Amino acid sequence: MASYLITGASRGIGLEFVRQLAARGDRVVAACRQPGKARDLNELAFAHPGHVKVLPIDLTKPASIAELAREAAMVVDSIDVAINNAGVLPGGERFGEIAPENLEASLRTNTVGPLLLTQALVPLLTKGVAPRVVNISSILGSIGSTDAFGTPSYSISKAALNMATRQCAHALREQGIAVFALHPGWVATDMGTSRAPLAPAESVAGLLRVTDASTLRDSGTFRDWQGNPLPW
Repeated sequence: MASYLITGASRGIGLEFVRQLAARGDRVVAACRQPGKARDLNELAFAHPGHVKVLPIDLTKPASIAELAREAAMVVDSIDVAINNAGVLPGGERFGEIAPENLEASLRTNTVGPLLLTQALVPLLTKGVAPRVVNISSILGSIGSTDAFGTPSYSISKAALNMATRQCAHALREQGIAVFALHPGWVATDMGTSRAPLAPAESVAGLLRVTDASTLRDSGTFRDWQGNPLPW
């Protein structure tokens, strides 16, 4: 039985991570912004007593990040896998009209928050078995794959998350912690919309297969949900 911590656990890919991990018997610290309103997540916690613990997190607030790390240490003795999944995607952005608050909010949630949370979780990760940090990134953050304008705040923040991934991979290698970025595919969630071709269950099953098979040799890589390498 492994121990996981997942952000953005109340819906979409994050909720599906909790569902699949709980079903296979792992322990999950499931973090989200408003636990009291996370009905589906709380139902999972009720259905899997002792395996799913719901905790609050606001990735835009350093104090909230520190508190999550403190509370997680009261729930689990170690973390084998931390999944930085929470993210925001401002819609309707057009060049010439990019709102600074959208860019700033995207960077705080999609880049700064995961980096600070990774730092805060190191004491628990060092106690884990083959500890791994998974940053849920996106092909939209791939500079080498960008061939058109679109979703600038989200794309810029995910490109920055990719650099944070490489930085953390170097910083944590000597402690035996692998850090890598995964693209979940275009998934039919609130963020991905119903037009997306990939179901959350299929994406998460693939992400877990890649994560389970990853070792320290994979630290610093950027791959998709099937394990294929992606250009930075």
